[in-house]
Amino acid sequence: MGRMKDRMLAGELYVADDPDLEADYVRAQELLERYNGAPAADDAGRDALLRQLLGGVGERVVVRPPFRCEYGAPITIGDGTFVNFDLLVLDVAAVRIGRACQIAPRVQLLTATHPIDPGPRRAGWESGAPITIGDNVWLGAGTIVCPGVTIGDDTVVGAGSVVTRDLPTGVVAVGSPARVVREIGEGDRVAVPER
Repeated sequence: MGRMKDRMLAGELYVADDPDLEADYVRAQELLERYNGAPAADDAGRDALLRQLLGGVGERVVVRPPFRCEYGAPITIGDGTFVNFDLLVLDVAAVRIGRACQIAPRVQLLTATHPIDPGPRRAGWESGAPITIGDNVWLGAGTIVCPGVTIGDDTVVGAGSVVTRDLPTGVVAVGSPARVVREIGEGDRVAVPER
């Protein structure tokens, strides 16, 4: 493995000019091109491509194309998660999406970051911090999750929110930056009709 790829995976500053990183990127983009171009009725073919691309995919996972990421391998998605159109993942660090999550259209999960110091930034140095999405999380349309954020189980993030800090389990958070507005409680329970 190349020195810069090792640094990237360790969450250290790196420059993305490593031949191993370039090969990983090209591989991911070729798989994404096939995934995003697969016929709508070819669920099995898209599922096989997703399993080649990502580091881990649970059972009954749906990711509607188009889907974009950089490398694929740092991403895992748990059982029963539904990802709607146009998910963008900058996965220079691990991205873990839990079980039974609902990811609305145009969500962005961004692990990449750059130095504030203009000199190293100009020279191409960057780093990443992992993102963890707990089980049964709902990210509303257009949500942006920033590097290093963990979102607790059962939490709901409102559409258009920018999540810059960790969110606890079982809350509703909205805004830019996203702030907890309340806990999820008995008033949120609904009677579910029989199927």
